[in-house]
Amino acid sequence: PAAAQQRDLKPGFNLFSKEQDIQLGKEAKAQIEREMPVVRDAEIVAYVRGIGQRLAATRHAGDFPYSFDVVNDKNINAFALPGGPTFVNTGLIAAAENEAQLAGVMAHEIAHVALRHGTNQASKANLIQLPAMLAGAMVGRGGSMLGQLAQLGIGLGANSVLLKYSRTAEREADLLGTRIMAEAGYNPVEMARFFEKLESAGGGGRGLEFFSSHPDPGNRMKAVQQELQYLPQREYTASDERLKAIQARISGLPAPPKTAAPAQKQAQPAESAGMRPSGRFREYQGREFAISFPDNWETFGDQQSAMVTIAPRQGIVQSGNSSAVGYGAVASFYFPQSGRVDLARDTSDLIRQFQATNPGMQTAGRSRRARVNGMPAIVTSLSSNSPFGGREVNLLVTVERPNGIFYIVFIAPEQEYQQAQPAFENMLRSVRFGR
Repeated sequence: PAAAQQRDLKPGFNLFSKEQDIQLGKEAKAQIEREMPVVRDAEIVAYVRGIGQRLAATRHAGDFPYSFDVVNDKNINAFALPGGPTFVNTGLIAAAENEAQLAGVMAHEIAHVALRHGTNQASKANLIQLPAMLAGAMVGRGGSMLGQLAQLGIGLGANSVLLKYSRTAEREADLLGTRIMAEAGYNPVEMARFFEKLESAGGGGRGLEFFSSHPDPGNRMKAVQQELQYLPQREYTASDERLKAIQARISGLPAPPKTAAPAQKQAQPAESAGMRPSGRFREYQGREFAISFPDNWETFGDQQSAMVTIAPRQGIVQSGNSSAVGYGAVASFYFPQSGRVDLARDTSDLIRQFQATNPGMQTAGRSRRARVNGMPAIVTSLSSNSPFGGREVNLLVTVERPNGIFYIVFIAPEQEYQQAQPAFENMLRSVRFGR
């Protein structure tokens, strides 16, 4: 049957939990509302929110708390933040020939949220630094999650991985956007027609902002028409009279005022005492693995996430707006770019990525082969600068998995490692993988 050939669209690898997407979006929305000229005209806002709510109510939009706002900006653009906050420029509304074209761009942005493209890209680009950052945000020592991400070079600017998508992500957003539009009663062909119009000279220079963050995946019209073959036939209806009235109101809006970005506060560093692991253990059960850990430590991570930081609260050290794990463990996954797993090669690649973000890190002796939960593993001793001062031991254990490698890093100051080692060994013996 035709439906069986339809592409399965679902979120990819992500170190963020869905709840963290929502938290990040909430923080970013508050920043944007301070820094960008958000339109307060009740009629314009109600019109855009009505379209957005119609789209967000479809089953393909995912269960996110979407919001829809308008920015007084003549550039033809729209963007959606992780977790659902969506912003539409007045320039986009003015350029739409009909309501379905406006709805098409909004459906495309909703699809990016539902497929979690922003945090997926951030995870792949920062898989070494993110675990400590996310743990620091959950401890409450890193200020805002957005402030933590800024320390990794992830902001809301034009080149942010949160808002600048790959051609693959664009194709996926077109396909899911097609399904969202169709279910909401809009003709998806208008989405492709509008994007093609922007690509042509008819879009003018004001459309360049959209394509700087949304590269054209090519053959959009063909892709949308093929996707429509898998969907139930519908009558698409949309009134364009109200759009004309809203466009007239937009033409009368005053020029936006210029605003300055507020300075961020720096959080205070954490204390570094009372961190030694107890002799009693409890279990963390994640989506892909389970592990036991000392009962006087905590887990910072969501059970639906692909990573977890396990540490005493004092073990996560704040420095400026960034966090570092100085005592504890970080467990996550690493997926080789080639897609083919080679434990020795991938372990070396992982270590190089650690060293790229921590220039003081050095290997300490030879790696050795081992087995974890019956799977091939490599144990590597590393040494680096401790956030508490002096040096720390980083024991890296990498384990071969079907689609990549699982890794866990056990971390302790050099003078504390001997006391922590038995707990680390018990944790490693307890690791169990799911199906």
